[in-house]
Amino acid sequence: MMIVMRDGATDEQVQAVVDKLHAIGAEAHLSQGDFKTVIGAIGDRERISEIPLAALPGVEKVIPVMKPYKLVSREFHPDDTVVEVGPVALGAKKFVVIAGPCAVESEEQLLAAAEAARDMGAHILRGGAFKPRTSPYSFQGLGEDGLKLLARAREITGLPVITEVVDVRQVVLVSKYVDILQIGARNMQNYLLLREIGMQHKPVLLKRGLSSTVEELLMAAEYILRGGNNNVILCERGIRTFETATRNTLDLSSVPIVKRVSHLPIIVDPSHATGKREIIPALARGAMAVGADGVMVEMHPDPQAALCDGPQSLTFEEFGGMMADLRSVAPSLGRDV
Repeated sequence: MMIVMRDGATDEQVQAVVDKLHAIGAEAHLSQGDFKTVIGAIGDRERISEIPLAALPGVEKVIPVMKPYKLVSREFHPDDTVVEVGPVALGAKKFVVIAGPCAVESEEQLLAAAEAARDMGAHILRGGAFKPRTSPYSFQGLGEDGLKLLARAREITGLPVITEVVDVRQVVLVSKYVDILQIGARNMQNYLLLREIGMQHKPVLLKRGLSSTVEELLMAAEYILRGGNNNVILCERGIRTFETATRNTLDLSSVPIVKRVSHLPIIVDPSHATGKREIIPALARGAMAVGADGVMVEMHPDPQAALCDGPQSLTFEEFGGMMADLRSVAPSLGRDV
């Protein structure tokens, strides 16, 4: 449940509520705004309800939370969360573009993509160092060498970098090199990994699972927030349906749904959703129109020679065209790119 404190409630009054919750083994999560402090009570509902919370000094009201997720809900945190990654803010007015190759293949390939992304207006560089592939015979990434190249690209371009963590044993290693830790669709419900990520302080990009509901995505995010890491960015990347015209089906409706029930920022990945480079720019515009906080797209110096996901990787020219399209429609939507 949520305990809403009165305007001007003192630190001592807030601490008294926290102490009451801790005394029965419940957790207390504070959300402090400019005018209100909200305390989220996590634990045994019956034991919590036995405490006369509404009668405690400084308490304005007590609100039961019926949703299975608590910390990610707007009931707990009414204001939008803004996740800051260096100079980039996800969840604010700016529509953030994350771009780069699916996989880090070589220094030449990555630096070419990084410089093109920077020059054309991208805000964050993506690139996979560890690649979980359907086939064990497919390219699996360069590992730590790929991480070092990402760090080198950041040094040269100034762009923050993001890469995927595929195993709990990699979290510390990957955290040394990148600015955002990505949890891929296949790992959305890897709860051991989510718990470990929750103990980190780096921003996290959490992708929706291939067959997961919006509620399941939010419950996965709940694991991370419960661990103490509030810097979570959600990502809609398409789900499996009966449709075969695209690789997956991009569920743009998930964006306004998430915005209504959660305070976390959400971006869209039209590359993995469709698998077809020719429709990615249109869906990027659609993501902006429905209120997404940004997009993540794949681009490559030579998509035909890419070791991973070439058909969905934009050429530099196509990426530049997409950025021009986004800039042209952004003012009418009250956005900035």
